Amino acid sequence: MEVSKPILEVRELKTYFPIRRGVMAKTVGYVKAVDGVSFTIPEGKILGLVGESGCGKTTVARSIIGLAKPRSGEIRFLGENLLELNPRNFKPLRRKLQMIFQDPVSSLNPRMNVLDIVTEGLVEYGMVWESPLVHAVQLLKEVGLEKDAVYRYPHEFSGGQRQRISIARAISLKPDFIICDEPVSALDVSVQAQIINLLMDLRDRYGLSYLFISHDLSVVNHIADRIAVMYLGVIVEHGPGREVILNPMHPYTQALVRAIPIPGIEKKEKNSLKGEIPSPSNPPSGCRFHTRCPEVMTVCRTENPRHLISGERHVWCHLY
Repeated sequence: MEVSKPILEVRELKTYFPIRRGVMAKTVGYVKAVDGVSFTIPEGKILGLVGESGCGKTTVARSIIGLAKPRSGEIRFLGENLLELNPRNFKPLRRKLQMIFQDPVSSLNPRMNVLDIVTEGLVEYGMVWESPLVHAVQLLKEVGLEKDAVYRYPHEFSGGQRQRISIARAISLKPDFIICDEPVSALDVSVQAQIINLLMDLRDRYGLSYLFISHDLSVVNHIADRIAVMYLGVIVEHGPGREVILNPMHPYTQALVRAIPIPGIEKKEKNSLKGEIPSPSNPPSGCRFHTRCPEVMTVCRTENPRHLISGERHVWCHLY
């Protein structure tokens, strides 16, 4: 069986944010938002990155796209280490690497109409072969919007329509890879399904690869080929999507799967996680999940979890 070559490789990525105090703004510590994350995404595949709010998912995305500066590690996109490129050399690759943000209200310029929004990148990269209007109408057609939307402004659309405009902007430069940062979390359930189906259709049509970030395992299970589960800045489990959902190995993944709502079945209180998420500025020693883990052992409090590899499954846990 032919194995797709990787389009994105992230190796031991660490992104810290300084904590400054005092009149001189002295650095007294760091928020370890991402602390040694590694994963690979093959061409044409979708990796779902899941976890609770505050676990570092969005920081991973912002580090890849260049909106946050990593402390160390490697981000290889199409074979190039993005962290070693200067802005001039990064710009050609930037066209092939796009992002759909969580909130289209704040990510779309309210002073620009749809025509300018979806063609701004085309103009910047000199890719306007016909009039901008022709390009804009074609892009809107791709995402299921009518051509009469081109002269309207973001506030005139519904949430789902605004997200379609964001998707049109992302695909305008014909990218190879798109980061989807919780693109459906602010939408109604019926609209979520429409946007997910649109993303999958675009993936099949253009051979796109996605990093799909979400806190909703049921959504990720529908779209992702592989799932990586993140907790407090580190990945605790990684594997084929269906296997991770049907047979979760890490206690944290098991808790997330139990939290998936099932129609007609009342969620049991005993299945919910206890305690608060520790601060990423002072993560627990040993396994970071040990303060909330129902299976905690003495070794979990002092030693970093072991990395178990079983076929395509990866899990970091002392239970195995």
